[in-house]
Amino acid sequence: MEERIISRVEKIDPEFVKIARSMWIDYDKEADVLYISLEKPQNADDSIMENNIIVHKRGKDVVGLTIIN
Repeated sequence: MEERIISRVEKIDPEFVKIARSMWIDYDKEADVLYISLEKPQNADDSIMENNIIVHKRGKDVVGLTIIN
């Protein structure tokens, strides 16, 4: 199933598939929080919150997002 979805998306945007293959997504239903990690571990050294989205950065690179609600 996952491979079919990836192959369909790859036809639309091959660059997104490169990113998505190294992306980890976790959802906490009880807290209603979505965690997106672009690197494992994130090792962020800075975080910025705006409009219920926390952007985790290491230097100038975004290494993860936390989406609340």
